[in-house]
Amino acid sequence: MLTLVGAALAAIPSWTLVGATLAAIHSCLVRWTKKIAAKAAPTLALIALLTAEAVFADWYSDTQPIMGTRVRVELWHEDPAVAQTLLAAVMGEMRRVDQAFSPFRDDSELSELNRSAGGGWVSVSDEMLDLLVKSRQVSELTRGAFDITYASVGRYYDYRARQRPDDATLAAALEAIDYRHVELDVRGGRVRYRHPNVYIDLGGIAKGHAVDRGIELLRVAGVSQASVAAGGDSRILGDRRGQPWMVGIKHPRSEDEMAAVLPLVDTAVSTSGDYERFFEEDGVRYHHILNPATGDSARDSMSVTVLGPEATFTDGLSTSVFVLGPEKGIELINRLPGIDAIIIDAQGNLLFSEDLDELN
Repeated sequence: MLTLVGAALAAIPSWTLVGATLAAIHSCLVRWTKKIAAKAAPTLALIALLTAEAVFADWYSDTQPIMGTRVRVELWHEDPAVAQTLLAAVMGEMRRVDQAFSPFRDDSELSELNRSAGGGWVSVSDEMLDLLVKSRQVSELTRGAFDITYASVGRYYDYRARQRPDDATLAAALEAIDYRHVELDVRGGRVRYRHPNVYIDLGGIAKGHAVDRGIELLRVAGVSQASVAAGGDSRILGDRRGQPWMVGIKHPRSEDEMAAVLPLVDTAVSTSGDYERFFEEDGVRYHHILNPATGDSARDSMSVTVLGPEATFTDGLSTSVFVLGPEKGIELINRLPGIDAIIIDAQGNLLFSEDLDELN
């Protein structure tokens, strides 16, 4: 058999044999290449997708004046169009919260509540009721250092015009300051004021609430790295591409200087300071953080920064600690798990809660 095969091959011209062999090899290569390409198609598509994402993945940000302050949103995303849509959505949510809770808008839900609740029960939105409940919780926790009825006096201050209430106005308005004057019917979704002259302002907690709403919107949309800030209130989602976010605490007496810089991940930060809205008269600084017990500005601190998981509560707590003063304020923070604080006292000294002692 081998002899016959050999003879047969010998009868074929050499160039014909070589050509047939090459044709067979080419055919095999074509079939093999097609099989490899078919198997590799999903992988190649994924590589192409990742390459495209890598090209467009970047930080996207926007800054706008809302809620009487500067609102800034920054996020990491692979799709520029989606990123811009999300930025616009967060800004829209900030405006919605401002529309509902601003004391400076006659058409806000808060203004309507202040006009009507002194005369009886007023039905409110779930969001308003929730924020009033949280305000009550902070008031009880701080034994009244946080009190949304402070505005019963606060409404008579005008910091731009350098005006403050006279002694008679102050004394009369003080009677309306007591968070217990705001009666909540949680089941019925109703609110009323027990004193006819009560006036509330949610400025000490509403910006933190707006920041939390913005972060939640981004989280639900699949964003894992972002920052939302409204004035002194901010919240960080995730890290910053493998590194912590660096958050500065403004020096209360130097416009361009930071008193401290903190490396943070997944944290809410709120700062209350006597430099935001104020005027000075006869060497005394009158600013917007009022002690509910006196109706006058709290002056034992220049700045208070509180860190925690949610901006709604860090916002309320930073105001509370400012009113309490450094000693009582630090004592309060040290009792609260997961909450930290940095205080700059009236003499300019930096004070830290227990968990931040290593920064001292």
